[in-house]
Amino acid sequence: MSRTTPPAIPDSLQQAILNHIPDQAWLKDQNSRYILVNDAFIAATGRTVKEILGHTPMEIWPEEMGQHFMETDRAVATKKKRLRYEEERPGPSGELRWYDTIKTPLIDSEGNVTGTVGISRDITDRKKMERELRESRAQLRELNAYLQTVREEERRRISRELHDELGQSLTAIQLGLESLEDRKDEAAWVDSLASLKRLTSSTISSAHKLASDLRPTILDDLGLSSALEWMLESFTARTRIKHEFHFPEGIPSFDSETSTALFRIVQESLTNVSRHSNATQVVVEFQQNENEILLSITDNGNGMDEQTLTPSNRLGLIGMRERSVMVGGQFNITSRAGAGTRIEVRIPLME
Repeated sequence: MSRTTPPAIPDSLQQAILNHIPDQAWLKDQNSRYILVNDAFIAATGRTVKEILGHTPMEIWPEEMGQHFMETDRAVATKKKRLRYEEERPGPSGELRWYDTIKTPLIDSEGNVTGTVGISRDITDRKKMERELRESRAQLRELNAYLQTVREEERRRISRELHDELGQSLTAIQLGLESLEDRKDEAAWVDSLASLKRLTSSTISSAHKLASDLRPTILDDLGLSSALEWMLESFTARTRIKHEFHFPEGIPSFDSETSTALFRIVQESLTNVSRHSNATQVVVEFQQNENEILLSITDNGNGMDEQTLTPSNRLGLIGMRERSVMVGGQFNITSRAGAGTRIEVRIPLME
């Protein structure tokens, strides 16, 4: 039975098929000379069809790229196997871009390689997303480690305060009460009771301070505005850095999660201002726009240089960004060395 040879595909039809491929596509003969290319390939080279057809990659591309293309062509022809690889090379406008390239040998009925066919897809956006994902994961790992460290430091601080302040005060109260049992003189009783009352009052204040550090009850009882006003007044009393606070009437109430996130963001910002900025004033302001609430924290300090940020500062900023994202907001920081820092959090208004 005779074997029927399939009809050859006209060059015009091959060209039409290639031009419908959005990726760069080409055909070469066994000597790596281009015999057919599509419009995307022509645009990538910046040459005309006449300048491409019948020429090798060494004559079309820069020398290093041309040599690389010739080597991969030889590898495909020698092994008679498809080759796939990723490469970085200039795009149509000259900037470096990433491409996923596949080269396949063309083999005739006798097993001879008559040429190669190739296709190259621009994967720059995908590579960018992969890089950003890797960076994000690395940042989250760093943030998690940072939060673990902060949590342990906070536990040590609480343990120390419980032992040094509350523990010693309660021990002193216990000893004072025991001594009263042995005292018969009324004047001594009065003095001892007065001393115990002062010590008890101091112990209660320490307990309240410790509880407020963990979570201020004013945030739950009176809301975000009052809690922030209390925090800013305490901040100024402690650091002597002046503050302004603007919370216009009409700002809608936030849910507990959002209020806590905004409170902690302002708290972290004030911590950075007091430790690193050398500022003399900080302004915390809320504004309501058409579709969002804008919180801004602005200081007149030294500003920040991205290159000189310490790990704790950088992770503190990441923490604020993560808090913003968790409540559906957007976080942005603007800072220049010597020109102060402005932090913005945008929370969309919910219907």
